[in-house]
Amino acid sequence: MDDLLPELCDQFPELVQVVEPMFGNFGGRERFGGEIVTLKAFEDNSLVREQVALAGEGRVLVVDGGGSMRKAMLGDMLAEKAALNGWAGIIIYGAIRDVNAISDTDLGVQALGTHPMKTEKKGLGELNVDLTFGGVTFKPGQYVYADNNGILVSPEKLEVK
Repeated sequence: MDDLLPELCDQFPELVQVVEPMFGNFGGRERFGGEIVTLKAFEDNSLVREQVALAGEGRVLVVDGGGSMRKAMLGDMLAEKAALNGWAGIIIYGAIRDVNAISDTDLGVQALGTHPMKTEKKGLGELNVDLTFGGVTFKPGQYVYADNNGILVSPEKLEVK
């Protein structure tokens, strides 16, 4: 099935919340979804590095980078580590870099855009907190789905019938 999100919207209109269309699809997986793990950090990807080193178990890391387009919250090395550790995808409300290499990883990646500068590493940020951006609140333990049509959130796991 090529267009997952339209199908999910058609079958589960009462459950899904659609994120405002502002994200681009950069990863090697065009379609991805899974249980949400949240992270909030501004221009510091230390916690992203820590999380992708853990077993992803098919989950999706949702990162609120404050919408900053001044530093990249994800690069090729962290994307590769996330893919190797079983993460389904990463959604970043902010920028990424190394987009050609990231497009070759077995990982879904959506972000606002790109920037070549890496972040500072100060170890700042919050894990497993509710994040609100794009008109939707992402809660740890809920589910997120993404493809070339956009991103949506559901309180429960969804499967196309």
